[in-house]
Amino acid sequence: MQRFLARRLVHGVIILIGLSILMFTLLVLTPGDPVELMAASNPDIRPEDVAMLRKYYGLDDPMYVRYFKWVRSVLKGDLGYSRTYGTPVTKLVVDRLRNTLTLLATSVAVAFTVGVTAGVYSALHQYSATDYVVTVGAFAGLAMPVFWQGIVFILLFAVWLPWFPAGGMMTPGVAPGWPMFLDRLWHLVLPVSVLATSGMASWTRYMRSSMLEVVRHDYVRTARAKGNPERVVINRHALRNALIPIITLIALSVPGILNGAVLTETVFSWPGMGLLLFQAVLGHDYNVAMAVLLFLALMTVIFNLLADLAYGLADPRIRYD
Repeated sequence: MQRFLARRLVHGVIILIGLSILMFTLLVLTPGDPVELMAASNPDIRPEDVAMLRKYYGLDDPMYVRYFKWVRSVLKGDLGYSRTYGTPVTKLVVDRLRNTLTLLATSVAVAFTVGVTAGVYSALHQYSATDYVVTVGAFAGLAMPVFWQGIVFILLFAVWLPWFPAGGMMTPGVAPGWPMFLDRLWHLVLPVSVLATSGMASWTRYMRSSMLEVVRHDYVRTARAKGNPERVVINRHALRNALIPIITLIALSVPGILNGAVLTETVFSWPGMGLLLFQAVLGHDYNVAMAVLLFLALMTVIFNLLADLAYGLADPRIRYD
């Protein structure tokens, strides 16, 4: 196990270095830069001021020099300074991370609860009308792009039926305590519904398939032959074994849901990491964009490692040495 962990950690570091080079290159090659944006918004700026700013930000340095300067700062624990927000990037990311984790944790909880419940019910009532409805709904959830679904939900439930807010995280002026908590839940409904749809749909399909396979095993038939109630057979013998592959899939799905939060937060103006990344890319705020992209890459590496470990814990036949 130790050798496996050491090998995967080395692989993770190599992947992060490669991704950081790729992301930095793509950001730098994006047309325009912060000084060009500044000059375009201020016609009175002089050419010598533009040249001075380019030298100050190091924009005229070769790309590899800029990359190594950024790496040296990161290794010192300094993610740089946000040109757009005028604050250290570390403080900005920490503030936004809390909002993203709230959205992510709620979405995963909703997707897991609904997906597993629907998958189990669909498997236990195979070829029933409910099974067909769940199957069609799962395929529809998998087929709908996040940004399109978000716009449709805003039109349906915020414009035509004004049940929920179209965006934001809270209502200005709301009293602290329970009113603020309920207001936050009210604002979470639409973005969580959109972000959870894909995971909910895929977990429903996986759970249905896993449950159908498990209920045909001999130990389930034996449990029924012993006279155990159907509820005990399903919950104690079938469901626990059917959940094993789903738990590992969840670890693999979390990075995808986190990346989907970029679009969801942008559509619903949710002040999290995704909206921060979108605004940083548009504003050529390289330090902020690199910090958020590196965080997303790090989360992907960590959750893939957790999924590999979960496979070993769930299936004793797997050996890591």
